[in-house]
Amino acid sequence: MDIIVAVDEKWGIGKDGNLLQRISTDMKRFRAMTTGNVLVMGRKTLESFPNQKPLPNRVNIVLTTNRAYEAEGVVLCHDLADLPELLKAYEGKQVFVAGGGSIYAQLLPQCERAYVTKIYHTYPADTTFPNLDENPEWVLAEKGEVQEENGVRFSFDVYQKMK
Repeated sequence: MDIIVAVDEKWGIGKDGNLLQRISTDMKRFRAMTTGNVLVMGRKTLESFPNQKPLPNRVNIVLTTNRAYEAEGVVLCHDLADLPELLKAYEGKQVFVAGGGSIYAQLLPQCERAYVTKIYHTYPADTTFPNLDENPEWVLAEKGEVQEENGVRFSFDVYQKMK
């Protein structure tokens, strides 16, 4: 499994259920990388999508402990322990963990790579991602070129889990 996330300078990822910053270049990259693959997310992340609908042309797996929860077009997983078995049905596809904060924290130990859009600004955030720069199990494998869109500077960085 891999992680895909956008973080600010303090590793903030969201506020009030929304992204901290929408960058069209980042959205296009997310779409290009995840289309045809598998997204693993929490219920709140699904509900933050347009019309609370799963993203098209991807397998959307939603983790929720609420067994009464229903959502059209998604695969529900009610126990994290069941996820590895569930993912076997999608061998050959890349699996991306797409949030939110608690899902990232729970699945980070099982991931190999993290595709991080690093935004060079600090926003008020109520949800954060573990700081991989301070985690000895992770190393910055690729530092992306700093880009700018509408005054927002960012880079696409790739972190690799140490073996």
